[in-house]
Amino acid sequence: MKWITRTSGRILFLAFALACSFSLEHAIADISWGFSQSKKIAKELYKQKKRSFYCNCQIVFEGARLSPDVKDCGYVPRNKKTKTGKPNSRADRIEWEHIVPASLFGKTLKCWAEGGRKACRKDPSFKVMEADLHNLVPAVGEINGDRSNFIFSEIMGEERMYGKCDFEINFPKRLVEPRPGVRGDIARAYFYMSEQYGFFLTPEQFELFETWAEQDPPDKFEKAKNLEIKKIQGVGNRFISEAVKKSSPIIRGRELSIEGGLSESAENFTSPSGSVTPLDDL
Repeated sequence: MKWITRTSGRILFLAFALACSFSLEHAIADISWGFSQSKKIAKELYKQKKRSFYCNCQIVFEGARLSPDVKDCGYVPRNKKTKTGKPNSRADRIEWEHIVPASLFGKTLKCWAEGGRKACRKDPSFKVMEADLHNLVPAVGEINGDRSNFIFSEIMGEERMYGKCDFEINFPKRLVEPRPGVRGDIARAYFYMSEQYGFFLTPEQFELFETWAEQDPPDKFEKAKNLEIKKIQGVGNRFISEAVKKSSPIIRGRELSIEGGLSESAENFTSPSGSVTPLDDL
C-alpha cells in the first residue's frame, strides 16, 4: 500500500493545521527589528557559504553590495535590458528573497486587505513575519523578481530561461520549480512559517513539501545557520533540528499513523529507530 494517497495527505494536512493553531500563542519569534536590519544580519550569516539560493552562484562581497559571479554558475539573464532599454541591474545584484512570500503571510492580517504590503508596514505582527531570518535567502535579483509570489511546484517539460541556472518558471500558471538541492530548504521554511504565523498549506502543498523535505535533508550549513538564528531571535526551525520523515511526520509533539489516525506521542520526538542526532555533533 502506498503511503502517499489523497486521503492520507488530507489527514496529514488537517493534523498539521490543527497543531499550528494550538501552538501559535507561544511560537512567535523574539524579533524587535525590521526587515532592513534582518538583511544585514543575513548577510553575515551567508559569509559562511557565499552561494546564492536558487542558482548556486558564488556571491561576491564588495562592501555593502553583493553580486553573483555569473561565470561561476552559468547564470544568463532572461532579460539583459529593461523595457526602457537600460541594463537590467537586478541581474547583477544579490537581493534578499522571502521563501514564503509576503503576500501569503500578510494575508493573515487585516492591514493586507486595506492596502497590501504598504499598509502593513506599520503593523507589528507583519514586521516580525517580514524580518524572520528563517525565511530569508540570497537570490539573484532577476530571479527574485520573476519568482514574485508564484507557487513552488514541479513543472513537466520546463524550459530553461536563465542559462545553466536550474530554476524553471511557468508565467501563465504562476508556478516555479527550484533546483533539487534547495527543495528541502523551501519545504522546511514553509512548515516553519505556517506553524509560527498561522497560515495553512493546501493538502497538495503539504504532500509536495513533505516529499521535498525527505528527498533533500538539511545539510551542515542549514543546520548551523538554524542554530545561529535561534541564538539571534530565540526560536529555531524545528523542521531542521528534528528528523522529518514521511513515515512519521513531526506535528508539534504528536506523531501521525496513517492507519491509526492522530495519536499522542512522547514530548520529545524520536525517529523510527529511536534516536535523534544532536546538532551539536556537526
